[in-house]
Amino acid sequence: MLCLAGEPHHDGSALYVSDLTPSPGSPVTVWVRAPRSAAVTGVHVRTVYDGEPRYTEAAVDELRTSSDVTGYGRQDVWWRAEIAAVNPVTRYRFLLHTPGGQAWLTAGGLAAHDVTDAGDFRLVSHEPPPPWMADAIVYQIFPDRFGRSGASRPLPGWALPRDWDRDPVIPEGPGTSQQFYGGDLDGVVRHLDHVRALGADTVYLTPIFPARSNHRYDAAAFDRVDPLLGGDEALGRLADALHGQGMRLLGDITTNHCGDAHPWFTAAVSDVNAPEREMFYFDPDTGDYEAWFGVKTLPKLNWGSELVRSRVPATLSRWLGPLDGWRVDVANMTGRFGADDHTHEVAALLRREAGPGAALIAEHCHDASADLDRDGWHGTMNYGGFTRPVWTWLRDPGLDLARFLGVPGGVPSRAGTAALATVRTFAAHMSWRSLVHSWQILDSHDTPRIRTVTGSRERHLVALGLQATLPGTPMVFAGSEFGLTGVNGEHARTPMPWNRPADQDLATLTAYRELLGLRRAEPALRRGGLRWLHADADHLVFARETEAETLLVSARRAPGEPLPLPGPATPVYNASDTNAIPGGGPALRIWRLARRADTLGALPV
Repeated sequence: MLCLAGEPHHDGSALYVSDLTPSPGSPVTVWVRAPRSAAVTGVHVRTVYDGEPRYTEAAVDELRTSSDVTGYGRQDVWWRAEIAAVNPVTRYRFLLHTPGGQAWLTAGGLAAHDVTDAGDFRLVSHEPPPPWMADAIVYQIFPDRFGRSGASRPLPGWALPRDWDRDPVIPEGPGTSQQFYGGDLDGVVRHLDHVRALGADTVYLTPIFPARSNHRYDAAAFDRVDPLLGGDEALGRLADALHGQGMRLLGDITTNHCGDAHPWFTAAVSDVNAPEREMFYFDPDTGDYEAWFGVKTLPKLNWGSELVRSRVPATLSRWLGPLDGWRVDVANMTGRFGADDHTHEVAALLRREAGPGAALIAEHCHDASADLDRDGWHGTMNYGGFTRPVWTWLRDPGLDLARFLGVPGGVPSRAGTAALATVRTFAAHMSWRSLVHSWQILDSHDTPRIRTVTGSRERHLVALGLQATLPGTPMVFAGSEFGLTGVNGEHARTPMPWNRPADQDLATLTAYRELLGLRRAEPALRRGGLRWLHADADHLVFARETEAETLLVSARRAPGEPLPLPGPATPVYNASDTNAIPGGGPALRIWRLARRADTLGALPV
């Protein structure tokens, strides 16, 4: 069991940092909050300027301490110091002095021994993400499976026609990438009321360019929308419908590869002297070419080529207007091959080309921290720091899934303390800014469905509660709100059950609307700081805080002992008791804590 409520705290959020978008060289005030029980007698802030550590002595902030800005009965002492955003990324940490000795407070937590700079807090003075991203709730749509307009279009030779409501998805083997259900972009427009009712305000479409597969990651062109989806005109209608409701639209671009039917590649493969030859990796002896994971329909782009550097960024900017940004497919591999490593140059180039108003979210299935906090991607798909730990904690005990995004051995079963350790470790290696602009994902078109992973509605809704209440941008894969299942990414791409009442779990749909609606309504859930308060094998408790409010969230995967609430509280979600966190579970519960309550340190060790 862990009790973290009595530890000194700083998280990099707006409650503890005066400016989250500092200009280079500008002063920034930082605060650290120390419970009186921690007996902190002094604080220094260690910053790294131009590669060299510097120390700034902090002073007690009498105003915050006397009023106790978060309202816990003046049980905390707030220390304040002025530092500067000297470098594009300025690292800092706190040296705490106590009667028992020194301790470091970093984004990785409290340490009584010396630690490396890898887990330090960060001020980032690169151009900030578009402001709208901080409040976004993203809804992912796989166009072939979401909705149909009823338009009749001739099918290409590769397509394997399937009936929307009668033919189950082929999960693997022949036909998986050819099965065709006929969803299109006007079909998306028909169901936008459903998306909006969930609380989502941003639609993310997997690829929409012509291809020879249902997933369209093997793009045969980047200059037009697939006619099977309704063409450029249908994209315009969808964009207008979304923008007219104050919503946004993101596309999906393959910067690592194109399809083998793309004119760039067909020119390169048919003529060794073609200018396009340099855009790909050809073996000079055999004439063979490099492809994504050896899949020959996906030839890899060579970002050492000036043609690639001119043509791909132009593709991104060409579609901005209808689109408000991009999810970047295989961003972790883009520009990397053998001795070549152009990834950070590419990310910066694409960000400059897209301009300050466009979002760029990188696909990354493991540790993305080395590619963040730069002048490229605004955030990542946080599979490593959110999806995997949530799965390991809430997985069905009888689950038998062979892999998690390539990791052999299935999905391990882990205690809440281990899941929390993973969440904190990943979060500690990126700035607060990158964390909150990264997508928190329960499932996607590349994974099993969360309902299959958890095996029950109850655990599914605990997972949803974490997605809705923790820092980061929630990204919902269309259909999970109905409790759809799937054992792998292909199987998870189930057509929406608009006309299949038996496949609609309406209790789950209601919970999605309530929890995502709560995130939409509560500033603390979108922009508040995060304090982890309690963790044991089956129970996690944390607070989301702004100067105006504190929400306490309890997530249980199984029944356990009740815990006292830290003072007067008002139930917000799935809670009636105002004195204790009930022991029943699985359950997700939320309270609003009254100001001037007793210290959060009252939670038992």
